[in-house]
Amino acid sequence: MLKRTHLAIGLGSALYFLPHVTHKYTFIPIVLLTSLLPDIDSSSSSMGRRIVFRPLQWFARHRCIIHSFSLCIILSAILALFYPLFAFPFFLGYSLHLFADSFTIQGIRPFWPSKLESKGIVRTGGTIESSILVVIIIVDIALLISFFI
Repeated sequence: MLKRTHLAIGLGSALYFLPHVTHKYTFIPIVLLTSLLPDIDSSSSSMGRRIVFRPLQWFARHRCIIHSFSLCIILSAILALFYPLFAFPFFLGYSLHLFADSFTIQGIRPFWPSKLESKGIVRTGGTIESSILVVIIIVDIALLISFFI
């Protein structure tokens, strides 16, 4: 999926959980950042284009280990041990990125190194993704309005 779709999904989930978290000022930025993080393995993504991630791309193919719940769970557990405040928003943004990508034609290998794949019918940048984006934006707006009512 495209950056804008991942950000819209991340924003919606962050807004949904916001009333239940104590660290509101860091929660949304972490969710949004980690909703884009799995794409650091792609040189064509907005984050993957950064020079700092190039060496990683030499070793990790796109939608392989970095696009797996295996890595998401390991990194979330490490954060829970050392920076517990960041663990939940990290897990939320990262895992929702993976969940969304599991519906694309390219799919993901959710439990790397297992060869099991999760694929769907959504073409990245296609009509279905655009429709999903519109629905998610409507949900995001409704969640924002609910804060002021």
